[in-house]
Amino acid sequence: MKILYGVVGEGMGHATRSRVILNHLVQRHEVEIVVSGRAHDYLSKYFMNVVEIRGLRMAYENNEVDRSRTFWELLKGLPSMLSHNFEEFIRLGERFRPDVVVSDFESFAYTFGKHHEIPVISIDNMQIINRCELDITVPGEYEDDFQIAKAIVKGKLPGCFHYLVTSFFFPPVRKERTSLYPPILRPQIFEAQPSQGEHLLVYQTSTTNDALLKILDEVGVPCRIYGFGRAEKLGKLELRPFSEEGFIEDLASCRGVLATGGYSLMGEAVYLGKPLLAVPLRKQFEQLLNSLYLQKLGYGEYHDDLTPDAVRGFCTRLDGYSDALKAHKQEGNQKILAALDRLLGEARSDTTA
Repeated sequence: MKILYGVVGEGMGHATRSRVILNHLVQRHEVEIVVSGRAHDYLSKYFMNVVEIRGLRMAYENNEVDRSRTFWELLKGLPSMLSHNFEEFIRLGERFRPDVVVSDFESFAYTFGKHHEIPVISIDNMQIINRCELDITVPGEYEDDFQIAKAIVKGKLPGCFHYLVTSFFFPPVRKERTSLYPPILRPQIFEAQPSQGEHLLVYQTSTTNDALLKILDEVGVPCRIYGFGRAEKLGKLELRPFSEEGFIEDLASCRGVLATGGYSLMGEAVYLGKPLLAVPLRKQFEQLLNSLYLQKLGYGEYHDDLTPDAVRGFCTRLDGYSDALKAHKQEGNQKILAALDRLLGEARSDTTA
């Protein structure tokens, strides 16, 4: 079977989970990959037939999505992006006609499938916002963010053959052709042996976030910190350059995690039984949603702003969160891979019937 696989380039979580799915697919099928941004560089290391396209990049300022800057940067780069992607669209259509398209929240592959009347299967965590009945209370001040996010997700990949939605929480499904599965995790996470160390694992995205270092220094808890892009020891704080192996080792052996509300790290922490204090990026509703459910399930807590008192309080509640996390069970990625295999067969049969 020929498969076109699209991966959105914003956020590396899409790329890391797509690598797991692609490792499964390339053993059985002929796969062409279209991807933008940093995710292109990452996936190109592991797979052949990876086509670089151009996509939207979010702009951030002070732990918040800068919608105005994001819009203007998109507007500025739109002519070049459309021209490049149109040329790739034509070239791809001339040399490759897939039987099925799979999209991880990626529009190019989706549009290609719809244009050529090819079934599209969606795999991502975002569709939970639109296709499930969210059984949590969204704080009133975030209602606008919720409605904006819902409209974007609803309009992103409409009319797919099926939606495979990954999540560590499972609200009621409200739309047909939708099914929920546990997070897609890297093999290294399944292989990791959790232990109880003294340190907190801290992951943040700004290389100049000195305020975070001041807060953690004031708390006085040993921390292993990723995201500053350098190695340095500051009292009990250890800044570490990124290393996949080192990061997973520090995650598996930590007492707890401090991070944004990003889905991929949260899913890994939940699987490994690590409580998480989440400070979601503002105006990024998906991160707020993850954080609200994390708190509802008793797996950790969320705060709009990080303070020394918030970190101290989190540390006093770690045992309770660890006990709640024992309820989460996941046996590899087998369920979603089996569902994908079944759906690929059904989608292909649907087009040849």
